[in-house]
Amino acid sequence: MPIIISIATFVFTFLGGLFALRFKDKLHLILGFSAGAVIGVAFFDLIPEAIELGSSAYDIATITSITALGFISYMILDRSIIMHSHVHEEHDHAHSYRGKLGAASLAIHSFLDGAAIGLAFQVSAAVGVIVATAVLVHDFSDGLNTVNLILKNHGGRKQALRWLLIDAIAPVIGVISTSFFTLPEHSLGVILALFAGFFLYIGASDLLPESHHSHPTIWTTVMTIIGAGILYVAIHIAGF
Repeated sequence: MPIIISIATFVFTFLGGLFALRFKDKLHLILGFSAGAVIGVAFFDLIPEAIELGSSAYDIATITSITALGFISYMILDRSIIMHSHVHEEHDHAHSYRGKLGAASLAIHSFLDGAAIGLAFQVSAAVGVIVATAVLVHDFSDGLNTVNLILKNHGGRKQALRWLLIDAIAPVIGVISTSFFTLPEHSLGVILALFAGFFLYIGASDLLPESHHSHPTIWTTVMTIIGAGILYVAIHIAGF
């Protein structure tokens, strides 16, 4: 069962990326949606899940502090790339690295999604199905966001497809990897809290401003709200 579900995550992720490539002429609207989706995943999925999983060892203040650490760490890494490129006058090269950094973060998150599915099935089939459902509902957005991060940072179609493939395969590898290890719930909670911080930075400091660049229309704002709203509804439906 976990392997079958991991294949479904591959399909959902890849379809999301193909959607972004097909409608890249409307990239500012898609970026607006992606910003809302990424921020929505952090607020409505990762942080609550991190608090729940980490509650056996950490209080809520500690988990949210870890989220803040993730945000600050990603910001420092991102700014370091920009400053390094300015010194060497390689602005386009910096954008390429930013896109790869964001896509890599999403791919690692997808790997952890797969690991979460595998570990949940180690607990019971019922828990595994619930976790798998929660993962599937935002995999489409994961693929869409991966492609958007590459395209908006001056990456080409081939590079976007390459990172999309990496992101789509990641949860499959994550599921398989759980055959060889077990992870305490509180440790998984810490990892999810860190990634919540990463995603908040990507959405608020990267995708959201870029969605309004040269397109300061109300529709980009509407798409951001729709992105967050869809993730909220989907995650809560999956929880029932």
